[in-house]
Amino acid sequence: MKLKRHDDFVEHVAELLSPLGTVRVKAMFGGHGIYVDEVFMAIIASDTLWFKVDDGNRADYEALGYGPFKPFEDQAMTMSYHEVPAEVFDDRLAIVEWGRKAIEAALRSRGKTKSKAVRHRRLK
Repeated sequence: MKLKRHDDFVEHVAELLSPLGTVRVKAMFGGHGIYVDEVFMAIIASDTLWFKVDDGNRADYEALGYGPFKPFEDQAMTMSYHEVPAEVFDDRLAIVEWGRKAIEAALRSRGKTKSKAVRHRRLK
């Protein structure tokens, strides 16, 4: 896989996630968005990998003491992405499994978004 204008860390992440499907990296807001088979499932910011979380996988991160992505230091806002634990990042099998769970969380999130949009249209 050939990537344009990405640093070594971003390329390494893309290679680690490649068993999950076609990985596409998109530069965004000073970081990178990671897509697997067109599902937005991860963020890279400041050389840190953050996977999509929801109620289905959040406990895995919290059990290891890893919290949500906070895009702005001076604001309380967080996003539904958690830092990938170092012990997971360093294990090729584990990162694929956690990546799969992140994809599932992203897909569940898509379903919620679509159902909200449908309900909104019905109310009008």
